[in-house]
Parts: sequence; C-alpha cells; structure tokens
Amino acid sequence: MDGMSGPYVIRGSVSLPEAELMWRFSRSSGPGGQHVNTSDSQVELRFDLARTEALPEVWKQRALERLAGRLVDGVVSVRASEHRSQWRNRETAAVRLAALLAEASAPPPKPRRPTRIPRGINERRLREKKQRSETKRGRSPRDWS
Repeated sequence: MDGMSGPYVIRGSVSLPEAELMWRFSRSSGPGGQHVNTSDSQVELRFDLARTEALPEVWKQRALERLAGRLVDGVVSVRASEHRSQWRNRETAAVRLAALLAEASAPPPKPRRPTRIPRGINERRLREKKQRSETKRGRSPRDWS
C-alpha cells in the first residue's frame, strides 16, 4: 500500500484538505507481538476546524457548535490504533474524521409536522370501545337474582 486512498470526502464536493491535516504517531497498545514496542503504529489526526478555509462558513459554524465538547482551541482530534499497520490506522483515522465532520456539519432535520387523525378512524375507535364495554358488562352477574 503506497499512497493514501485519495481525498476524504465530507459531503458533496467538499473533502478534507491534505495540507491542513496534522498527523502524530506513537506506540500503540494492543496486538503486534514483539514488533509493537518498536513501531509507532498509533495515529492521532488533528484538524484545525476553527481556522480552516476548506469548509463552507455555514458548515463550519454548525460543526463548531456541535463539536464544542471535543474541541481543544478549535482543533478536533481523532485517534486510531486498532490495526497493526500505521497505514491502516491512518486510513481509519482519516475516514473517521471525515465522517465526524460530515455528521457535525449536516443541516438540522426538518421539523415534524403533526398529522391529524382522520375523523372516521376516531369514530371507529370509540364505537369499538363502546362495543367492548357492552360485551364486558354483559358478563357481570348483576341482574341474575
């Protein structure tokens, strides 16, 4: 595997700018055997959300609001260490960051318009309720004396 799998699309024609991604590598815990102590396979990917020009302004504001708890000085960071290979961890981290930004910058859902219950359905429900109560009243041993 040489070279990363191209631009990481956030949504539509907007993708993560390679130049604005900050990578950091460190030793990873987990699988890897004797090799694990010598290789820097854990990946931390940082992206300066507050200063980026790659995202449309509206998206950026939305993302800054929604990710406020995760940001440190306007920078969002993602970690990946589940693979033994640094390359696969880089892929995972980049895909995760793109997905995170896509979710955070998505437009809010349209408000739900409550629907009216048709009159016929309501009347039928009340009719069935009345019928059921008549059935149950008929079971009581009241008038049998």
